[in-house]
Amino acid sequence: QVQVVESGGGLVQPGGSLRLSCAASGSIFSIYAVGWYRQAPGKQRELVALFTNGGSTNYAHFVQGRFTVSKDNTKNTVYLQMNSLKPEDTAVYYCNADIITATYAIADYWGQGTQVTVSS
Repeated sequence: QVQVVESGGGLVQPGGSLRLSCAASGSIFSIYAVGWYRQAPGKQRELVALFTNGGSTNYAHFVQGRFTVSKDNTKNTVYLQMNSLKPEDTAVYYCNADIITATYAIADYWGQGTQVTVSS
């Protein structure tokens, strides 16, 4: 059984930083890819960044240069470092992980979401 849990959200002032974590646990061989999404009130969920295990990461234009994705293989965790935060970054952030399980199947998992609020 595989579980994906996000953490790291909170309240931050404009210009501040937060680091979100997307941690996978259970019968895992590796994390193949992780998509970070966000959904603001009254808006559709949108893709923020897409990381693949080959090392490439694609960022949405509205976070390019401010957000960075990294991975810790020893912890089966992918991070979203968010710098120079703006009020319009306020949203619930979700990770969607493509996991290669211990039986070498590929399965898709969503985290529960973590609230990020950027406000003075």
